This record gives sequence, structure tokens and C-alpha cells, in this order.
Amino acid sequence: MSENADVSRRGFMRAATGAAAGGAAVAGVSGTAAAQEEEPDWGSWFGESNVGSYEDARGSDEVTVAVGEGSDGLAFDATGVWVDPGTTIVFEWTGEGGAHNVVGEDGPAADDLDSGDPIDEEGHTYEFEATEDYEGITHYICEPHESLGMLGGIAVGEVETVETGGGGGSGGPPSVPDSALTLGVASFVAMVSTLAFALFFLKYGGDYDDQ
Repeated sequence: MSENADVSRRGFMRAATGAAAGGAAVAGVSGTAAAQEEEPDWGSWFGESNVGSYEDARGSDEVTVAVGEGSDGLAFDATGVWVDPGTTIVFEWTGEGGAHNVVGEDGPAADDLDSGDPIDEEGHTYEFEATEDYEGITHYICEPHESLGMLGGIAVGEVETVETGGGGGSGGPPSVPDSALTLGVASFVAMVSTLAFALFFLKYGGDYDDQ
């Protein structure tokens, strides 16, 4: 084999390796994009609340929110829930943190979300049906502990959202955007094809002597 052919093959392998690395980098970017997920835009509400947990309960007929969670019993958990219209939200008291209640503060359901007087009975429940009339985001409070950060939120149906880093909430793994999935598959196919062609070239490549 001539020296020129050997040099050409070394150059080809460098190019193939670079192409494979580029494909891996693109796939990595796709993975980063896929890790993004949407969450209701709670505004500054979460920053002022205790715990600050979130649950995507869309697809469920019923979801439970603990009343009196956290280290001092002064939180709602999940602090924010996203549900479909028609979902029943069950507020269940833990008996911790003193007497609590659930009262709408602002939003579509503010006037109707009201559990009554504060109580401290463990196991007490208050059910609220999130109908289509309440589509949007409603913030609520525990009246005795509002100033201590006992705040919560309900998102019903189609609401304004923000992108988060993924991995949060308990509504299952984040969905992979179609564009990111397509890009990832294409990058993988290109990478495998490049490496396969490189191996074929090494085994069966011809003589590249100057004519």
C-alpha cells in the first residue's frame, strides 16, 4: 500500500471520528431539550409558599392534597396541582400545625373554594370539583397561616405555562418533543453509518497512488 493511501485513510478516520463526535453532541443537545417540561405559570406564588411541591395530575379523576404538611405542619402538599376539568381535589388534614382551612384567594374558583372554619382534626377531608367553570389558575390560602407561607394553587385545563428543567412533579416522565426525538434518531443513524463506512474503507479501501 502506498504512503498516500495510508495518509488518506488516516485523514478519513479523523473525519469519521469528528463526525461521530458531532453526532453525539447533537444527540446530547436533543436530550437536553427533551428534559424540558411545562408547568403552570404560578407567578411569584411558589416563591412565597412553604414546601413548593408540584404535581401534574392531568389524566386522573381524583388527586389528594395534604393540609398541614412540612416540618412544622404549615404547608399544602402538593402546593400546586394541575388537573383536567372535572377532576375532584380532595384536601386531607394531617392534624399537624394547628387548625387549617382552604380558602380561595384569587382566580376563577376563588369565590367557591372554601372549606369553612379552620380545624385541626386528622383525617378530615374537603372535596372540591374542578369543573370547566374554573379553568385557569386559582390561588388559595390557609387563613390562620397565610402570613407564614401556607399557600397553594390549582391549575385547571388550559393555562399559561413556563418551561422548567424537568424531573419535578409526580406526573410521570417529561414528554419528548417531536423535533428533539427526530433530531436524536437522525443523529444516531448518521453516527452509526459513518462508523460502518469507516470500517469498510479500512478493510476494502483501494490504492490512492497519484496517477
